[in-house]
Amino acid sequence: MRIGELAGELGVSADTLRFYERSGLLPRPQRGENGYRDYGPLDAERLRLIVELRRLDIPIADAARVAHWCQSGHCSETSAELPELLSVRREVIRDRIDGLERLDRRLAGLQRHLALVELPMAGAVGPCCAAAAAVEAGDQPAPSLMTPSRRSSASRRPSASA
Repeated sequence: MRIGELAGELGVSADTLRFYERSGLLPRPQRGENGYRDYGPLDAERLRLIVELRRLDIPIADAARVAHWCQSGHCSETSAELPELLSVRREVIRDRIDGLERLDRRLAGLQRHLALVELPMAGAVGPCCAAAAAVEAGDQPAPSLMTPSRRSSASRRPSASA
């Protein structure tokens, strides 16, 4: 099977397959008389496993190692290693989710704060405006921005002529 056919079957680019080959993740395939790569069924199966493991966010070196074990008949190593790799990835994902949830709470709080306060231009020293001061204040709203506003959000937007 030629590189374009295999790439299409796997849902990746031919450049991705060339990268995997250059990186030593798979043996160099045989070449036809025309010089084109000719991937066999074992190459395709190894690449399929690498691609699917990468889609699970398994690091490339780990994906290559597991694929090599599978192809060389080391099922016990694969069966022992893969659950641990999946567990580690899930922990990384939980940490990312926690970080994104903290970021979302901060953004929501800042958005609520900015909707409730006057946003005058700040002085020449410090942030360029009260909105920037609120962002720089982090989780704590800047004290000078605590004045509630009765203006609608439309009145705080710059006019089209500005």
